[in-house]
Amino acid sequence: MKIFTLIVSIIALALMGYNMTKINLDHPFEGESVIALITILASLCAIVLLQVLRLSKRVNQKLKKQ
Repeated sequence: MKIFTLIVSIIALALMGYNMTKINLDHPFEGESVIALITILASLCAIVLLQVLRLSKRVNQKLKKQ
């Protein structure tokens, strides 16, 4: 599971980096810039969810050891 979350996090970071180049700084809320901003926000959400999953798995393993 750790490898899966790591791979998906790297993909999300790559998508974020790519979409940051697509933002038109003169008009950030028009055209393709909006799509890029939405994709960046979705990537951030995916990273946060994966970190929550990783933390919950770690807590679950510690509870099983007790």
